[in-house]
Amino acid sequence: MAGRLFKVSALATAVCASSGFYLYNRKLNLDDLSVIRFGRAAATTAIISFDYLTAFKHVEYGTEEYWAVRSKVHLRSAERLRDLCCANRGTFIKVGQHLGALDYLLPEEYTSTLKVLHSRAPQSSMQEIQQVIREDLGKELSELFVAFEEKPHGAASLAQVHKAVLHDGRTVAIKVQHPKVQSQSVKDIVMMEVLVKGVHWLCPDFAFMWLVDEAKKNMPLELDFLREGQNAEKVANMLAHFPFLKISENLGKIYSEMIFICGFVHCDPHPGNVLVRNCPQSKKTEITLLDHGLYQVLEPDFRLDYCRLWQALIKGDMSGVERYSRRLGAGELYGLFACVLTARSWTAVNAGISSVPVTHSEDVEIRTNAALYLPQISELLNRVPRQMLLLLKTNDLLRGIETTLQTRASSSSFINMSRCCIRAMARHKRSKARSRRTRMQVTLAECVQLCTLSVYELLLWVKGCRLAAWLTALLTCLQ
Repeated sequence: MAGRLFKVSALATAVCASSGFYLYNRKLNLDDLSVIRFGRAAATTAIISFDYLTAFKHVEYGTEEYWAVRSKVHLRSAERLRDLCCANRGTFIKVGQHLGALDYLLPEEYTSTLKVLHSRAPQSSMQEIQQVIREDLGKELSELFVAFEEKPHGAASLAQVHKAVLHDGRTVAIKVQHPKVQSQSVKDIVMMEVLVKGVHWLCPDFAFMWLVDEAKKNMPLELDFLREGQNAEKVANMLAHFPFLKISENLGKIYSEMIFICGFVHCDPHPGNVLVRNCPQSKKTEITLLDHGLYQVLEPDFRLDYCRLWQALIKGDMSGVERYSRRLGAGELYGLFACVLTARSWTAVNAGISSVPVTHSEDVEIRTNAALYLPQISELLNRVPRQMLLLLKTNDLLRGIETTLQTRASSSSFINMSRCCIRAMARHKRSKARSRRTRMQVTLAECVQLCTLSVYELLLWVKGCRLAAWLTALLTCLQ
């Protein structure tokens, strides 16, 4: 028996030693092994699940102690999730960035902790970059470029960008995928699917399969750089008529144009993908959209119903809100859908979101209700069309930028949206018109509505400017 144990031990030692020698010669990073990545993810999931299942056993629901404990558990779990994303990198950081934008769904402890992933993306070494270019293009850097800056100008979850000079003298930006991201992404998504199903089995209220489904569909698109180049050219032509003066207002114009008019939407407008610069020629401020891997093409019927829904939300037309929310798949959860879409309370939705300013107390109310209605929100997200999920993500990212710039829910943003909705509906009606007279009537009605909006915008400007305050004071004195 002792002899057998000795032989088995010797064989195991030999296998481990040869495996170690093989891995050393291959210079393989253990973090790249699927078993390590899965083990790390499974351990983090188990720790977070155990924390939630045990932390509230001796705390009465609804007490101050309960809310304090819950906040601490949320924060601990969010930090563990953030550390997992940073350790596994690639697909995990991408999904973590998405979670960080779900202000309408996740507690503040999660969103504030995971938002840092936008600026915590890993960087690949120069040796790794050279290897990726060598494998993809079959040439060395010196054969392709006269100069290539080793320090990246920006690094994201899936790739990083370097400045280079071609042999014909042109200065270009070179986007290079991180090594192994392509091969790891499929395994990572399968891993996430298994873990999410496991947590759902343990806690039925946890229903995030829609997030895994989105990652499964969108990740191959984001890794296709040829498609990304085509998207960049298409959106450049599509938005060529926009001069840009203010960032927040015109960012809203860009996205209103893409969503309501064109039906072709850049779906990753986080701060790292929106570049603001001074144009050397015009000396004016320009906005540049980066990362064109993820776009959503909106079906015409969906786009028009979405357009009508926003018109109803801006006006406070509740019958329209219910009708078009149901047509977009929300069913009897149309009220919850309106609140999720606008990140506004039901009171504000009823009054018309353009007429009620956003307040801190309303934000607190929304976050509290999001925690209470998590099962219903998860059901809603599993129910609506897949193209709606990317629009919700896009809305959240844009709201984050507007909140930072303190321009959230401004009157100008609603006017821009209304203007695009009017143009979209008029274009649709003209395409369906059978006579020239009908088309002219549609165009005339469009002009009247747009002029009315412009007059309203002018009145708002006059009301807010110093001249208006001076005239009001003068008239008061004269009276």
